[in-house]
This record gives sequence, C-alpha cells and structure tokens, in this order.
Amino acid sequence: MQSQLNFTEEVKNNTSDIYKRIKNFVPDIEWPFVAPYIYEINKLKKETNSVILAHNYQTPQIFYGVADIVGDSLALAIKAAEVKEENIIMCGVHFMAETAKIMSPEKKVYLPDMRAGCSLAASITGEDIRKLKKQHPGVPVVTYVNTTADVKAETDICCTSANAVKVVESLGVKKVIFLPDEYLAKYVASKTNVEIISWHGKCEVHEKFSEKEIHELRKNYPDLTIIAHPECPPDVINASDFAGSTSHMVNYVKEKKPKNVFLVTECSMSDNVEIENPDVNFVKPCNLCPHMKSIELPKILDCLKNKTNEILIDFDTINRARSSIERMIAIGRQD
Repeated sequence: MQSQLNFTEEVKNNTSDIYKRIKNFVPDIEWPFVAPYIYEINKLKKETNSVILAHNYQTPQIFYGVADIVGDSLALAIKAAEVKEENIIMCGVHFMAETAKIMSPEKKVYLPDMRAGCSLAASITGEDIRKLKKQHPGVPVVTYVNTTADVKAETDICCTSANAVKVVESLGVKKVIFLPDEYLAKYVASKTNVEIISWHGKCEVHEKFSEKEIHELRKNYPDLTIIAHPECPPDVINASDFAGSTSHMVNYVKEKKPKNVFLVTECSMSDNVEIENPDVNFVKPCNLCPHMKSIELPKILDCLKNKTNEILIDFDTINRARSSIERMIAIGRQD
C-alpha cells in the first residue's frame, strides 16, 4: 500500500477542474487526501502506457478522477479490445478484468484488488454448466457476462442486461439455458416467448431492494420516477416505472429529465449519473457493493507502479470464452 502523498500547489492546480465536478460527493476535508492520488495516477498512467477502465458502480473520484473509459459491462468489453495501450487497469470486479483479458490476450490486465468478486459469478462454475448440458442436451446456453472465464468457455453466447432479450431471441430456438441470475432470467422470460431454464444466482446488491421500500418512497415523493435494474426481484421491477440496464438507466434520466428519480441499483451509480444531470433530484436509499468499493485510489496507483494483481488465463480458456463474448458483441451492435 502507498504511503500518504502530499497535497502540493501543483497537485491542487492540476486537479481543480476534477474537484469542481465532483465536489458535492467528496467533502472538502477529504480532498487533500484524495487529490494527490488522482494526480499521481493520471501522470503515471501516461508514463506506463496504461489505460484505466471503470464500471458505473465506481466512486466519483475514480469514475471522473482517473478513468479513461467508463460504462457498463458490454461497453467495457468492447473498449478493452479497442484500446491501444499495453496495460489495462480494470476498476470493476474480477470477472470484468477476466473479460478484458479474454478480449485482449496480448495485453497486460490488472485488477487493483483481487478480492473484488461478484455474488453472481461465484454462484456457478464451468462444471455446473457441463452438468446442465447433459440434463438438457442440445439446448443452447446463454450466460450473463457476470461470470468467470471458465463459465464463459462453456457458453454458446454471452449477454448483458442491456441485450439479454435480443440475444435470447436471436438464437431462433424454443428453449434456452439462461445463467446465472435468477431475477434477470425472470425478467427475460417476461419479455419473450422463449422458454427459459434458469439458475439460482442473485446479485447481493439488487436482491436487497424490496417492493415495500418502493411503496414507502412513493408516499414521500408522489412524483418520484423509479428506475430498476433487471437484477432486482420481480416485485420491485413491477412496482417501478421503468426497468433497464445501467446504460438504459443513464439514457432514461438524460432524455426524460424526471423531477425526482430513484435508481434501484448500486449507490455510486446514482452519484455518477447525478453529476451529469444536476437539474434532476436523486433520491438515494441505495445499497453498496462491497466488491466495487474495494477498488480504491491507492490500490490503483499500486497497480500502475508495481504491476500488481495481473490477470492470468490459459489460452484454451481464452479462446473458448472469447467466442461466446464475440457473438454477444455482434448481437449487441445490431440495430
């Protein structure tokens, strides 16, 4: 771990524009401790030919302070393959770093904290899929990107929450195995006539939201617009005004400009969207993702300085997993 850095005039001047943008989310008293890391990271990433990718659930100081590319899982998967830099720092969770490595096997991919996991990814293994294939011979496997490399390697095609329905229907079959999110599977089933064979995985952030919570919020904010992620329980989605992926949530707020809005998802997502939409009032009874929050500025700096926590995957797994991701990207790019 890095020792405390100094808040010099040079640091202050070079990070002032960043602070103006995120000052409502970083207390004044904290900025002298945050700014030096942002300054050092932005300087060092250029010197080391590195690019920083950040998921929507990262804190504003990472999302707006040091990230070069931000977005949801599909966007990061595509961008990881397109960047020219030799080193990729993934500010997200482990499966996202694996996906970046799968799409860019010739590059070095690093994760600031190897403990940054995912309850969905941990809910299923490649062996589980092999067993399901034996139970349902000939049924194609559609797997959410929130999974490990060995799971993707056993998959016919991946999907994100943004393109899940499109991916399922693109196969032209009557039945699919859809893994691993139980609630996303139910959401997809409600949008298609394709029979869905699901798994029992859940997101530990989204499953904590409740229909009761939604109704209580509406009592306090009669004109509240509630936007839920498809990983939420079905009753939460039904009680909401709109359901969509992180990218769909962002676009909804940007285009509709609701007076009051509640994003039923991870806390930092609301913060990051609010920065882009200052005229919208964000109601925030949210849930933190402990894995996303394990990614911190000192750990990012350590990755850049010492090349720690490199993601390593064998070539056979990379090649098999890559095919399922490439099929997903092709579907996702279709209009």
